[in-house]
Amino acid sequence: MSVQSQVRPTRSRIGTLTARERDVLALMAQGRSNHAIGRLLFLTPKTVESHVRSILLRLDLPPEPDDHRRVLAVLTYLDAHARQRPGQGHVAC
Repeated sequence: MSVQSQVRPTRSRIGTLTARERDVLALMAQGRSNHAIGRLLFLTPKTVESHVRSILLRLDLPPEPDDHRRVLAVLTYLDAHARQRPGQGHVAC
């Protein structure tokens, strides 16, 4: 299965995320670790983990042995933002 076919079903679910979850996902898309996300958003490590878990659930990314859910969440985020900015070749996060 192609990456695009795995990302498409969850694209519309970005809108179901809370503002804080979108903040966390944006930092994930920048390659930030949970520790860095917590430091930047003034959150405890447990709170960051809770937001990441919620993001994965809301984006309907269940645990799969062959998939890295964090990467799939970031691809979904980037895909949604690329579609919001037609005509641009890249997304500046």
